[in-house]
Amino acid sequence: MMWALTSLLLAGIAQAAIPNAMLRGPALPKIPVPERSLTSPNGTALPNISTVYYFDQLIDHNNPGLGTFQQRYWMDWECYEPGGPIIFMTPGEVNADGYLGYLTNHSINGLIAQQQKGATIVIEHRFFGFSNPYDNLTSQSLALLTIQQAIDDLVNFATTADLPMPGGDAVKPGQAPWIMIGGSYSGALTSYTMVNKPGIFWAGYVSSATVETITDYYDYFTPIREYMPQNCSSDVQAVVAYLDEMYAANDTAGIQALQEAFGLSVLDHVGDFATALQYNLWDWQDMQPFYGPGAWFYQFCDALEVKDGVNAEPEGWGLENAINAWGNFWNTTYYNHLCQDMDVETCLGTFVPTDTYWTNITVNNDGRSWFWLVCNELGFYQVGPPEGQPAIVSRILQPSFVERQCVTMFPQAFASPPEPATAETNAMYAGWNVDVERLFFTTALRDPWRGATVSADGLNKPNTTSMPIYDSDGFHASDLITKSGTDDPTIATVQEAGLRYMKEWLAEWTPTL
Repeated sequence: MMWALTSLLLAGIAQAAIPNAMLRGPALPKIPVPERSLTSPNGTALPNISTVYYFDQLIDHNNPGLGTFQQRYWMDWECYEPGGPIIFMTPGEVNADGYLGYLTNHSINGLIAQQQKGATIVIEHRFFGFSNPYDNLTSQSLALLTIQQAIDDLVNFATTADLPMPGGDAVKPGQAPWIMIGGSYSGALTSYTMVNKPGIFWAGYVSSATVETITDYYDYFTPIREYMPQNCSSDVQAVVAYLDEMYAANDTAGIQALQEAFGLSVLDHVGDFATALQYNLWDWQDMQPFYGPGAWFYQFCDALEVKDGVNAEPEGWGLENAINAWGNFWNTTYYNHLCQDMDVETCLGTFVPTDTYWTNITVNNDGRSWFWLVCNELGFYQVGPPEGQPAIVSRILQPSFVERQCVTMFPQAFASPPEPATAETNAMYAGWNVDVERLFFTTALRDPWRGATVSADGLNKPNTTSMPIYDSDGFHASDLITKSGTDDPTIATVQEAGLRYMKEWLAEWTPTL
């Protein structure tokens, strides 16, 4: 676990945009790590952290008779000494192969392990990657993909798994302290688990946790609009307002001309064009403090705002230049990055139900599994704001535009557009009302998911010593990444506080078994 942090190592930390996606999931940033030899504190050679282990997980916790499936997990006990904690994380709505950096001291998980002489575990979420109860992602199979089943998976693992490290059959909760860590959706899942199954996990650390599920989540774009370069924001607002005005006036010729400027004239539905414009804004979610001018979001704003070597003033260059510059960026650079060799309709269209995007039921299809949770329990439709608010996203995009796509993706499950059960989810798992001892929350000003966290504007949730809430100037889940703290002192303060609380809380733990 002991190696130097380098910007080169972290250069691949961003998620790639997913063509044809209707919304952006709150996935954790990746932390790539090099292959290397591991040894325990006593010098014993250890398996590489890429070694995959399997846990026989119940297919249905309400019907154990259905049997089990193999749930993948990874582990590093390089720093572990008897009596140390087990530091446990699922990266959430992804194939977990790319998240092994969260076993190491490139992450807050590994920093806690170093400090407390603990072992780290990353476990794959059911129906993501290759941890699937069935060999398909049909609606019938996905009926067992629920928040509650995911919580029960984590609890069942902690309370019954015999871990592959020496003494791993005697470190269950009660025998050893377990710390659950998560970020984004997996941070919310950590909070939900500690609410729903108290007493299993001694402490928790959650970053950018989307605890409050919200169907009409236009607030996703508020931190982006507030913290992106003001000239870029001004010009994006101008283009979006122009599109919305033409849509309200039923100016189909004007809309077609605008789409042609972006090379997207073949899109038959203006909603798909409005969604395409969101991709440049979704790139903000991948930002981190150590990113430079090469980041896609910065490339986008530079394309709009730098003309003949001169930066625009805060009001931008104006509508005509914004259309030409933004369209040129799509035509010369961004389309190839986003869609590669796909044609426009296949990449960005959402109205052809026979497209592979909608019909692909093979496993390891993160977008399909995530959309099932979104349509049923989570919502989080990233849409245009209400009238009267500044808009960097078109108001053509409303929850109904995405709910329609739930029917396209899952026609066997939904005869009509579903309303996600967000109120029920919040009531069941506390949402913003969470009040759990020894649960450390971190949030960030530049996080587009801030509106769903315990630091949402107007919530004013108190910061207490039993459930601390620390805020930074960072981006999405920045404090989970060790390097973020070296680039932003506000994130370093959050990380230091988290380590301090973990040390204090673990000192209070006593075995019960």
